[in-house]
Amino acid sequence: MSIAASSAARAAPSGLAVAFALASVYVLWGSTYLGIRYALEGYPPFLLGALRMAVAGALMYAVLRWRGAPAPTRKQWKTLWVLSIWMVVLSNGLVNLAETEVSSGLAAIAVASMPLFAGVFAMLRGRHPSKIEWVGLVIGFLGVIWLNAGGELASSTLGLVCLIVAPIAWAWGSIWSRDQDLPEPFMAAAGQMMTGSVWMLVAALLHGERMTALPGASATAALLYLIVAGSIFGFTAYIWLLHHVRPALATSYAYVNPPIAVLFGALIAGERFTAHDLGAMAVILAGVVIITLAKSRAPKPVAASDAGEGRA
Repeated sequence: MSIAASSAARAAPSGLAVAFALASVYVLWGSTYLGIRYALEGYPPFLLGALRMAVAGALMYAVLRWRGAPAPTRKQWKTLWVLSIWMVVLSNGLVNLAETEVSSGLAAIAVASMPLFAGVFAMLRGRHPSKIEWVGLVIGFLGVIWLNAGGELASSTLGLVCLIVAPIAWAWGSIWSRDQDLPEPFMAAAGQMMTGSVWMLVAALLHGERMTALPGASATAALLYLIVAGSIFGFTAYIWLLHHVRPALATSYAYVNPPIAVLFGALIAGERFTAHDLGAMAVILAGVVIITLAKSRAPKPVAASDAGEGRA
């Protein structure tokens, strides 16, 4: 679904407002990977996702309805149920599962490959990349191969599988949703989170997850941070950016979040990264930057689901 009004048609925001919104998206979304790590100390991965999505989605839905936003139609609800499988369970849920075995920074590096897969899926659906985008795709996928061929990720089969499937699912959901009938961006996000929480609960039951003890204060604080900062404030800032700045700038979080996540993981949690991991990150992000800059030459509306809870 495209954004109804272009940013050009709106009053130009102040530079301070844009800088604050960008900083919010960069820092809040970049920190969610570390937030997941701490929350996992008290909550199983899929139950964590179910709680996070249910509370954040319900709060957003209630506020939107209170402000007069129309509820999704029956057809749109059906689409959201399908979309949340890709954008919530197979993306956010698998990132949670991966972080039970790999570091938060490494998870962020792997998820950074999402725009590369999105480019491939767009090509398969008839959009032919430019020569510059092809260069970005080749460079980026060389980084993905490098990342998966050694280092910490190669030593965890579960982490490796989850962090390959998660960005692929997120990318496919983003591309598929562009041809679907969806509500406005905020309602679409709320609907994805609420339906996704049910799928997360099903995954938790299939995974045999149980709460054997009350979570500690730090784990619960991390969960609340993920709900408020990651899912509500971060998404609100991102949608505001989509309405007020060029898409290339709004989506720049894709290559800013991983270094921030690595920095937070190293400084706060003492995570260590090898030259192999950091080198792979640099190559992946170089490919993503090239693709983003190439697309910025002819900007198009960004699908609401591109900002959805597929990200961590």
